[in-house]
Amino acid sequence: MNPANTQPHVVIVGGGISGLAAAFFLRDQAVRVTVLEGSPRLGGKLSVSEIAGVAVDEGAEALLVTRPEGTGLIAEAGLADQRVTPGTTSSAIWTLGALRPLPGRQFMGVPSDMTELAASGVVSGEGVARARQDLELPPTARDGDVPVAQYIGARFGAEVVDRLVDPLLGGVYAGRSAELSFDATLPALAAASRRYRSLAEAARSLLPAPAPAQGAADRGTPGSGTRAGGSVFTTLAGGLGTLPDILAKASAAGVRAGSTARELSRTGDGWRLTVGSAAAPEYVDADAVIIAIPARPAGRLLAEVPGAAAAVTAFGEISYASMAIVTLAYPQSAFPGPGLSAAGRSGYLVPAVDGGAVKAVTFSTVKWPHLARATAPGAEPLEIVRCSVGRIGEEALLQRADEDLAALAAAELAEATGVHGAPAVTRVTRWGGALPQYTVGHRDRVARIRAAVAAQPGLAVCGAAYDGVGIPACVATARTAADQVLAFLSARR
Repeated sequence: MNPANTQPHVVIVGGGISGLAAAFFLRDQAVRVTVLEGSPRLGGKLSVSEIAGVAVDEGAEALLVTRPEGTGLIAEAGLADQRVTPGTTSSAIWTLGALRPLPGRQFMGVPSDMTELAASGVVSGEGVARARQDLELPPTARDGDVPVAQYIGARFGAEVVDRLVDPLLGGVYAGRSAELSFDATLPALAAASRRYRSLAEAARSLLPAPAPAQGAADRGTPGSGTRAGGSVFTTLAGGLGTLPDILAKASAAGVRAGSTARELSRTGDGWRLTVGSAAAPEYVDADAVIIAIPARPAGRLLAEVPGAAAAVTAFGEISYASMAIVTLAYPQSAFPGPGLSAAGRSGYLVPAVDGGAVKAVTFSTVKWPHLARATAPGAEPLEIVRCSVGRIGEEALLQRADEDLAALAAAELAEATGVHGAPAVTRVTRWGGALPQYTVGHRDRVARIRAAVAAQPGLAVCGAAYDGVGIPACVATARTAADQVLAFLSARR
């Protein structure tokens, strides 16, 4: 289908960070690239807009520096000088009616130091006593994948799961530890747990050595957001939401927003995509295709491809959680005492067991000092706060009107922080079906998808549905997908 005097054509279905990263990696590779995005805009879950005159991310606001893929992409795109680091990443837990410090020596909520756990007050005295049993219990057998709550609960008891592990995982996946896969969501800890009888010892093996002269918030645990030598997080000065358009432009790909790919079929020597409505279909031919969309639409796209049935079935088994980000801006004087900036916390998490609608809060102008500015000369500076609302199964909550969600978030923020008065500005951003749920058996599902896709010449997949929902994980899958189609095209030539 590709005449000798033209470049091979690669079509990428999906214009989120994964699809755009794949397009960027294909630049200067002697291929023609087209990106088809069904929505009116690019970026997927990355978006930025102004609130109170300040550009604040509406979706993902940071990426991990402990994985090089995200920072590497930023550097390749020429944006290294635009990276900024947090002013603080010290977190708390709002539970049992108070803001309580997140224990310093923990791995995604799994404690390694029982004295710190007790001092935090996050769990009761009985909960600490139960957690200490982990140090004496015999190994907990597990045959294959198990839910996070089942295994960690067997070691530490329900309180540690409910008030530490569940809120930390909920902040990442908007899921629940009773359903999420231990192997897929906490792979490093799951592997370490097979080498140690105590899960506390397994968690300790994954943490940097403690620095006696530093406070718990600076010791470098995955829960605190710091590591030895600095924060584990970074962002862009203009917001991570600026990255998609920059990648699209730098890729030199033909980018088509508002173009939904409805069908995919094999041709004699390539692929054909049906784009647009059934009444006025358009056909786009390609030598290779990268599918960079969520699981369910990916499964529908492959439904008529011979030999892809296993992937279609596995795609259908991956569910998604919806959520919303409620951004609130308050005058600094609305907060009691010295205010948020002096409090030194970047935010807090809320356990689902406490019954709140808000699951996580970020004090944006504390965490990111470059955002702290007045809206006008002489005006009082504003504190900008992001409230994350919605867990899996809470779709009814997310059906409330914007003003109701904003009022609910403001009320719960007031209860936790003592802020008074209504916010000066509010913004509600809804993310329907945004976060894939890595439930028990996820790794097996991904293996079935990849095996079925690998059997299709010139086809690859990438995105958040596979190896991690963070930006670096998505970028890693994009790099792999780009390499796969390049290898196929090279071998065909």
